[in-house]
Amino acid sequence: MPSAVFPSQRHWPGRPLSAGLSLALALAAGSAGAAPLTQPELDRAARELKVGFAVLENGVTGDCGSGEGGCYRGELSLTAPHGLPPDGWALFFSHVERMRRVDDPRFRVEHVNGDLYRLTPAPGSAGLKPGETYRIGFRGGGSHLSAYYPMPNHYLAAEGLKARVIESTRPIVDPETGLEGLPFVAPFVDEAKLERRSPGDRTVWATPARTYAANAATPTALGAGPPVIPSPREVRAGTGALDLSGGLVVRLEGFDRKDLAPALAAAGETGRGAPLVVRRASKPLPLGGYGLAIDAEGVVIEASDAEGASNGLRTLAALRAAGPTVPQLAIEDAPRFGFRGLHLDVARNFHGKALVLAVLEQMAAYKLNRLHLHLGDDEGWRLEIAGLPELTEIGARRCHDLAEDRCLLPQLGAGPDGDTPVDGFYSAADYIEIVRAAAARHIEVIPSFDMPGHSRAAIRAMDARARRLRAAGDEAGAARYLLSEAADRSVYDSIQHYRDNTINVCQESAYAFVAKVVDEVAALHVRAGRPLKTYHIGADETPGAWIGSPACAALSKTTGVPVKKLGGYFIERVSARLAERGIVAAGWSDGMGDADARKMPAAVQSNLWAPLFGGATAVGRKQAGQGWRVVVSVPEATYLDAPNAVDPYERGYDWMSRFTDSRKLFDFMPESLPVHAEIWTDLENRPATVTDNGGRGARFDGVQAQLWSETIRSDDQVEYMLFPRLLAFAERAWRRADWEPTPASDGGPYGPQTQTFSAAARVARDREWAGFAARVGTVELRRLDQAGIAYRIPIVGAVVESGVLKANLEVPGLPIEYRVAGGGWVPYAGPAPVEGAVEIRARSADGRRAGRTVTVGERR
Repeated sequence: MPSAVFPSQRHWPGRPLSAGLSLALALAAGSAGAAPLTQPELDRAARELKVGFAVLENGVTGDCGSGEGGCYRGELSLTAPHGLPPDGWALFFSHVERMRRVDDPRFRVEHVNGDLYRLTPAPGSAGLKPGETYRIGFRGGGSHLSAYYPMPNHYLAAEGLKARVIESTRPIVDPETGLEGLPFVAPFVDEAKLERRSPGDRTVWATPARTYAANAATPTALGAGPPVIPSPREVRAGTGALDLSGGLVVRLEGFDRKDLAPALAAAGETGRGAPLVVRRASKPLPLGGYGLAIDAEGVVIEASDAEGASNGLRTLAALRAAGPTVPQLAIEDAPRFGFRGLHLDVARNFHGKALVLAVLEQMAAYKLNRLHLHLGDDEGWRLEIAGLPELTEIGARRCHDLAEDRCLLPQLGAGPDGDTPVDGFYSAADYIEIVRAAAARHIEVIPSFDMPGHSRAAIRAMDARARRLRAAGDEAGAARYLLSEAADRSVYDSIQHYRDNTINVCQESAYAFVAKVVDEVAALHVRAGRPLKTYHIGADETPGAWIGSPACAALSKTTGVPVKKLGGYFIERVSARLAERGIVAAGWSDGMGDADARKMPAAVQSNLWAPLFGGATAVGRKQAGQGWRVVVSVPEATYLDAPNAVDPYERGYDWMSRFTDSRKLFDFMPESLPVHAEIWTDLENRPATVTDNGGRGARFDGVQAQLWSETIRSDDQVEYMLFPRLLAFAERAWRRADWEPTPASDGGPYGPQTQTFSAAARVARDREWAGFAARVGTVELRRLDQAGIAYRIPIVGAVVESGVLKANLEVPGLPIEYRVAGGGWVPYAGPAPVEGAVEIRARSADGRRAGRTVTVGERR
């Protein structure tokens, strides 16, 4: 008889339901009988308790407990050398999907909120006996395909004592690779039981042999790459080269130095050496476009605007990265899209100013020009707002405080203390510095605070503010910015399993709060010298809210808007207020689609995140047809929090894609979305069909890559997930390849049987990829090394055939090394005779970091 069976929950397979599996120990209900734990006893238990987590089987279709769809079988294990009493302590853990049942009557499991659960000994239990291992089987909804879903920093707590992190659950960092490991997670080794989401899933792990075969299918040729990344629109080669080893002397004609300072620094201005002239073009060039000419006399860059001149200087910097001499040539270049964006989530797990500044410089280097900075979500509020101190005092910290008087619940393995790197916020001065640094690189910062859903941090912070002001006798002030309604009896379960994360849109105080935040953020932009142009409200995922709200019942009666449609009402009203301030409202396509286009401002931005195989084309065509600016953000290709490979030891969520590597991003065709059905498979590696009901006609305004941070806790992990994949994204954002097909006018359908993407086009694509990969491996990764970027070192593809080790990489040029039977590392220079199991890995371009090791061959 299971000790806990959880009620059925709404499940939308297209989005993750919560933020990974982690354990935490927190305050339990009062105990009776056993002597309460003392602080020294709790401290010792935290030092000694061994916690384990194992996935036993994915793709289970029966015996899953309550809830829809399949599940997986997992196991928690606890070993306390000195035991733990039968009550007075509790175990809290979080989970990607709902934990549906626990198959151990000795323990009780309760869902707290979001990704936080509580495990306690069941009444009558003997607690944890000294040295005994307790294996607690359970069923988790969906699947659990990654060793990086569990969260670290589980902690022990007891009433009246200071909570302590359990030492066995702290993450470890390999000093050679810099990669994080979670030692309490059991190895993922049984491919047959663990690799698939469902019995019909055809996905297989990217083993070294499969990776070797995939790399060999598209060989790369050293030295055959484009002159720079992203590739220029037109290059005319000259003869000879110009030696720039002596530096550059710059003359500006028609441009201010302050508008080009970072680009001039990147290009290598020294005040001596060859002449470089940057001047206004004699004829109009496209926004962001430039001309660059290099001959024996020097370098000339022409542009019609400062962004174009900066882009030309960045191209010169990239040419110089290949060596002290640059080829004589002429380039005419302009961007494919005016909007070339990167979304960076610092709300779920915080990442500081230094990381953002480093990312901005790399965005400029690869000609991206929009930073969508996600500053507010359920798990955190990350920007100081004048007059609302609780937003950061409460909303920017997660700690052991179940009442949430001092901080938010400890989601995502944040731990009990509230002072770890994953907690924090940007001061007003920090944000102004970020906006100024972006503007100097011709990058627009688009701030994002998700509303009305995904707003728990703000809601809880404003509840705390109201308590403070009520205690001071200021009832009017307490109500001014409230985001919740005390009388609301709505029962709902958000995508990440919060039951209180949606702003009540039927109170005037909600709109006062939005106005206050927008006005304060806009003031920061003014102080930074770069007025706020676009504000992203999120607007997505508000299932079931407001159904039990008296305020919403009254508003519905007054306005005639059904309660279930009030999300659209909120979007329309906030968008109108933004337009009054000269600010464009932006949001995710699903939420923006709830608004009545006739009631929206003329200028609207919608991020098209609908899945390629789930209606993206139709949604994009419809919203573009409404006159909205549509930015392609489809998850299968542009979500860089997806794993780099189908490998349980690659970090990231896989609800949107089992893998997204550089090659997949290079192959992406943002203006030919339905044609991907001819070359890609669905989430379970099966052929799919897409119909483009809108046909041709609507044009998209841009493309944006997304990095969500639920599983990303450090700055190095951010860089690992972004690079080098962001280079392939930048290639497609900047330049439309000649091989990209145009969708047929009849709208399809498209699938493996159609040939819109011709065999000749595929050959041309593969040839371009070979050159692109060669450029990345031989030049661009060295540039990233020099910039201190902790990019992902590719996993080596390898086989042992007839006693001979053969190895290759997705990108050529990096050093490879191997070792046999515990011996020393040996450089791999080509096929090598070996015996037994062989460990093999690549190194960074500068040789200073090692990549992840894989093993091939048979153990003896």
